Amino acid sequence: DDAAATARAAGGVPDDRLVGDVAGAVAYLKGLTSSNGKAGTIGYCSGGRQSFLAAVSLPLDAAVDCYGAFVVGTPPEGMPLKVGPIVDKTPQLTCPLLGLFGADDQHPSPEQVAELEKALQEAGKTYEFHSYEGAGHAFFSVNRPAYRPEAAMDGWQKIFDFFGTYLA
Repeated sequence: DDAAATARAAGGVPDDRLVGDVAGAVAYLKGLTSSNGKAGTIGYCSGGRQSFLAAVSLPLDAAVDCYGAFVVGTPPEGMPLKVGPIVDKTPQLTCPLLGLFGADDQHPSPEQVAELEKALQEAGKTYEFHSYEGAGHAFFSVNRPAYRPEAAMDGWQKIFDFFGTYLA
């Protein structure tokens, strides 16, 4: 369809295909003899949105959204990513959610993070959000000027602790 073609042209994966891909990966991982039967997702930027999408679409044990753009809000005109907001799916969240955000980010903006947090609260979901002052989008990316070592190191510790709690 047109939406799928647009998503592929923009380097993205259509939402329904992403959910199917994650479902297949989770089934494979849970089928390994070394598996403890638990699975989680993590993503950055559009991958943060995809982590949230998987967590509202599939039975997962934990999800991490690192500055997931467009869980709330829509991409501005001219941006190649063609996705819509999915905050309305919050009541279907199947697992605890960790969100890590830059206070100086615009996608998602602090207002959009607050909107997602409100939706999580209203739906009675388990979540943990952290915003980092002086950090913008992509603050985990070591090869970009946006990298913020202190925020990234703290974020990694929060991710390890979160996954240790929910996936161990």
